[in-house]
Amino acid sequence: MKLATKLIHAGAEPDPSTGAIMTPIYQTSTYVQEAPGKNKGYEYARSQNPTRAALEEAYAIIENGKFGLAFSSGVAATDAVIKLLAPGDEVICANDMYGGTYRLFTKVFERFGIVFKYVDTTNASNIDDAITTKTKLVWIETPTNPLMNITDIAAVAEITKPNNILLAVDNTFASPFLQNPLELGADIVMHSATKYLGGHSDVIQGALMMNDAELRDKLYFIQKSCGAVPGPMDCFLVLRGIKTLGVRMKAHCENGKAIAHWLKNNAKVAKVYWPGFEDHPGYAVAKKQMSDFGGMISFELKNDSVEEANRVLSSTHLFSLAESLGGVESLINHPASMTHASIPREERIKNGLSDSLIRLSVGIEDADDLIEDLNKAIG
Repeated sequence: MKLATKLIHAGAEPDPSTGAIMTPIYQTSTYVQEAPGKNKGYEYARSQNPTRAALEEAYAIIENGKFGLAFSSGVAATDAVIKLLAPGDEVICANDMYGGTYRLFTKVFERFGIVFKYVDTTNASNIDDAITTKTKLVWIETPTNPLMNITDIAAVAEITKPNNILLAVDNTFASPFLQNPLELGADIVMHSATKYLGGHSDVIQGALMMNDAELRDKLYFIQKSCGAVPGPMDCFLVLRGIKTLGVRMKAHCENGKAIAHWLKNNAKVAKVYWPGFEDHPGYAVAKKQMSDFGGMISFELKNDSVEEANRVLSSTHLFSLAESLGGVESLINHPASMTHASIPREERIKNGLSDSLIRLSVGIEDADDLIEDLNKAIG
């Protein structure tokens, strides 16, 4: 079955009692049992919910995996993965990553004795060099947030598998429409479903996908025991969003390409971070493991000052100044003060994230209108 068809039908079965084509919102906290221990597969809504079950099946299908789990946010999904570990275990992760992930690692889990090593994962040998007998997990983003760095997932898997190390990939920026890490050797795929999977800036949710049944059972135990589960209405919204992921991603990619090239040719722009340029360091890898290059772009102005960046950030109209990404509407963001403010400035600068970097989530509006909006703001 082709992906476009999968996205429409994944996890969706007509309601057996009414024939409703859309999955019902099972707004219930508990389920009546016929006798103690005898039920219809559902006992308590933290553990199971039919709407969530349909979404979790869809999650597995769209990532070409066997199992999916839904969480109350992307950070909650990441939290569940780290809870597979024990004090003293080590995690190797990218030095360019979402600020909320960095905050979770450094401010929460480091206190419990888990060690995080940050390396440039665009060179797989850096991961190999960082491995010790205590390494249990490699966590990567590709493309990264916000510098659009690309990591070769298959090359990293060739390192982790012989060492019996889990490989988890944050696939939020690409979405399953552009990239499928499980097929490239990843053990776990994480999505902030708030972004492209939901697609309409109206829901917070996270997802994990995997192929290994034992790993799924461990993560399900954490999901059930810790309780970071989404409600049925949120699950319904993401199920709805997934149905249009294909058509939305085509528009995101087309608009992203147009705006990336316009920015690159703009005399007032110094640098554009977008993996679709042939001179991007990760272009060859991105072309190999992605079907297109997406709608996420970062750039720096030639007038490299925070004041000028703030002026541009406050001057757009179609690009709304807001955190998040992946919705149908275009967003503009200042990572240093917004999504990545939890990363110490010295770490941001060391890793190439300047105070004046601007990040765009290119929506599905008309590309000409978006370019005109940016042109007026940049001046």
